[in-house]
Amino acid sequence: MASRAFAYRINRPEEDIHILIGHSYDRPLASRSAGTLDIRDGDDAVTFEAEITPQMQRVSYVMDFLAGFRAGLVMGISPGFRIPPERAVPEAEKVEEEDPSLGMALIRTIFAALLYEFSFVTRPAYPDTQVEERNWTPSEGGLLVPENTKPGLRNFAHPASRWRA
Repeated sequence: MASRAFAYRINRPEEDIHILIGHSYDRPLASRSAGTLDIRDGDDAVTFEAEITPQMQRVSYVMDFLAGFRAGLVMGISPGFRIPPERAVPEAEKVEEEDPSLGMALIRTIFAALLYEFSFVTRPAYPDTQVEERNWTPSEGGLLVPENTKPGLRNFAHPASRWRA
């Protein structure tokens, strides 16, 4: 990903973007339209904070996700996006062959993409993504309650290991 490749939809607050489990729209965690997702597009990375509301914390698939997350089984982020049509963005991506001395891979660089969602996954598209859980404490019945601030998940990493968008 080139820097700010997702800028088109991120910079338009009216465009809804979701946080999902496993790219499944029937397992949402947060969204901009619900007011539970804040996304920032920087030169070095896209970062977001997603609030999992108390109501969502009671949903069975969310409890299952949080258990897998805490067990270290779900630790990556995978973006769900589309490349815009060539008539709209003539050079949205570039595909080139890797230097033969390094291997025989095709290298795809995306300069413009339409971001629709970020998903928590077991095997991320970009292995250097990192996820941090914060401000949650266990309560009776296994539910989570905020500790001083809103509960949330934050995608963060040292700039050298973030995937670029």
